[in-house]
Amino acid sequence: MPVTIAGRASVIDGRTLWFPHRGLMVRLASIDACALPQWSYDPRRHGDGMIPKPVPCGPLGKAWLKRSVSNAPVKCTVVTHEGGGALLGRCTARGRDLAREMLRVGWARTMSPAPADYLTWQTYAMSARHGMWATYVLDMDEWRAKAVDRTLARRPIADFNLLAERDSEISPPFEDARNRPRRTDR
Repeated sequence: MPVTIAGRASVIDGRTLWFPHRGLMVRLASIDACALPQWSYDPRRHGDGMIPKPVPCGPLGKAWLKRSVSNAPVKCTVVTHEGGGALLGRCTARGRDLAREMLRVGWARTMSPAPADYLTWQTYAMSARHGMWATYVLDMDEWRAKAVDRTLARRPIADFNLLAERDSEISPPFEDARNRPRRTDR
């Protein structure tokens, strides 16, 4: 029988909620988001510098999830347990699936297994270049494996250096982002 947790929740980052009355942490199932100290880069050049403008993808993802939750009660149906004591769950606030909202606005990506509509919303956000899909960002798993400094005082240049030696990224390269076609469907 699935366990349901309901009540007020605090947002920890772009994929994690804390239920203080129960002392439980719940991660949104089937999605991943930038860690709080993670940076991405706007592919468009700003000014004379050679380094593109840094974008705080972790804090922006957290801000969007916080905005989605606001003061509304959150209801999570626990899907499974994750290492470290966190629970994985499908969570809603005001009748809206929070993971789907994060995917729709581009501040999260899907993880397997993911419902088909999650993949649809991720594809929509990617094609519309919403959120992190408008930036050059290192894959979250690779960032967690390589980032030595994970404090909030982390400087953006550290992530720029990680991008330079990346194995993969989840967003389009600078060239592709600069040469994207203008949308004609609006």
